[in-house]
Amino acid sequence: MVSERVYDREALIAAAARARESAYAPYSKFKVGAALLTGGGGVFTGCNVENASSGATICAERTAVVKAVSEGERDFVALAVVTDVPRPASPCGICRQVLVEFNPALPVIMANLAGEYRVERADTLLPLAFTQEAMDRP
Repeated sequence: MVSERVYDREALIAAAARARESAYAPYSKFKVGAALLTGGGGVFTGCNVENASSGATICAERTAVVKAVSEGERDFVALAVVTDVPRPASPCGICRQVLVEFNPALPVIMANLAGEYRVERADTLLPLAFTQEAMDRP
C-alpha cells in the first residue's frame, strides 16, 4: 500500500491532464501537467513552463508544489503527473528531491493520456535522498 490516506486517484489524474493543456513547451514539445492534493482537500495544479535558457525551465510538479507552499500548504497527500507518452513518465530528479522534502511517503501517480498509470512513493523514486538528517551535526 502506497498511502493510508484516501484520495480520488481518477479525479487527481483528470486535474493533472487539464493542467497539462496550459503547458508552455515550445522547445521540447513535451507537455506535463501535475495535480497536488493537500491534507485540507485542496488541489494545486501546475504545468511545465520552458524557457530558452533551459536552466530557467520549471517542471509541472514543482509548479504545483510552489503554488501550494505559497498558499501555506505543506501537508501533501498525493500527486498526479500526466504526460502524453506511451509509458507514464516519472518526475525528474529535481522534482523527486522537492517531493521527498515535504513527504517521503507521498504517492506519486504517473499517468499518460491513454489512461495508463503507475503509483510509487516519492522516496522509492529517490532512494537515499538528501534530507535534513544529512545536515544534522553531532
